[in-house]
Amino acid sequence: MAEAMAAPRKKRTLILVGLLIVLLAVASSVAVYFYLDARNGSGATDVVEDEAVEPPVPIFVTIQPFTVNLQSDYGDRLLYVGLSLRVDDEQTSAFLNQHMPEVRSRLLMLLSGKSAEELIKPEGKTLMKQQILGLFDDPITTPQPALSIDDVLFSDFIVQ
Repeated sequence: MAEAMAAPRKKRTLILVGLLIVLLAVASSVAVYFYLDARNGSGATDVVEDEAVEPPVPIFVTIQPFTVNLQSDYGDRLLYVGLSLRVDDEQTSAFLNQHMPEVRSRLLMLLSGKSAEELIKPEGKTLMKQQILGLFDDPITTPQPALSIDDVLFSDFIVQ
């Protein structure tokens, strides 16, 4: 008799556990749906805001390639270099193009004091970039507008 009463109770417990699992699955599905729907709604406004902001167009001042004699204990060494300056505004670009002979002269003076051994190494190139940027700390003319030069980019670089 005890077995007869245990069977319906066991059956009822299994049905309750099954219903509980189905209920949890439905509840979690609904929660995930609303969570993803809310996240997609806020993400759509972020995308619209991101698309409205356009990055600034880079401005480059190209310096024609030139050849420089390098200091060396082993004979004649040459550096053939072409570079560009990335600037922030048209005023700086126009000023540098107008005073290009002075810019090239300063670059030639700086680079002719370099040795081939230091320019071959990546650290030497990085140091040279910093020194080229430092060339523009001294005014080219007086008065001179504020120059905003961001970076030095090499287009040609051959040490012979």
